[in-house]
Amino acid sequence: MRDWTAQPDLMPILSPGRHRSPRRGACFMEFSSYLAGERWSDHPACTHRTLALLARMVNDRTSEAGRARLTPLIPTVIGLTSDDPLVDVMIATRAASVALPIAAEERQRSLAVGMRVALRVLADRDDEPVPELRELGSAALRVASAAAAWADRFIAEVGPVPSGMTVRQCQALVTSAVEGIARACVADPDDHLVALLGAAVSDTARFVGAARGPTVRRVLPGRSADTAVELAPLG
Repeated sequence: MRDWTAQPDLMPILSPGRHRSPRRGACFMEFSSYLAGERWSDHPACTHRTLALLARMVNDRTSEAGRARLTPLIPTVIGLTSDDPLVDVMIATRAASVALPIAAEERQRSLAVGMRVALRVLADRDDEPVPELRELGSAALRVASAAAAWADRFIAEVGPVPSGMTVRQCQALVTSAVEGIARACVADPDDHLVALLGAAVSDTARFVGAARGPTVRRVLPGRSADTAVELAPLG
């Protein structure tokens, strides 16, 4: 991992979308690839595929002020990888549990269907933090009871629910959840999105048991050591 005490010519500003180089800015995962010492990319190998998708979406759907609050999380996703498909389901469940209570009604229905499927997958595992995620998912369905009832009727009509979830299904659920949160009629969508990413990072870290070294914080000229790293061009 690159040392944040090293002083590059340019510290990129977090901004939405993909960027060809740090001089054009950086999204959350592009800067993670830089810190991990990988080739500049928004799909680095250092982070689990669905967690990286969530990070890219949260980066793109938050406001500028909200995006700045993501910077402390950047180094925490490095090394969070696993081949266990359960991780995809866990992240999808976390995202849907945040979105279901606040998303628009038409989106709640599809989220509830996805949540029902995810909870059936999680029912067979007791890994950390699966029990907590099962409770969160069940609680979200209780809050969105009308959507949950619709999902039950839909599942009954289409037939038995598959015993597992594909990566594509999990990522579609994550995508729908983030869009639902970003467009929700709440006063603080950024708060929900930032908290969601932080919780998903914590869930994944607890599951994979990723070893963590000390977080190195860069102190910019004229700022105190208590100031978080600022992603801005250096003069």
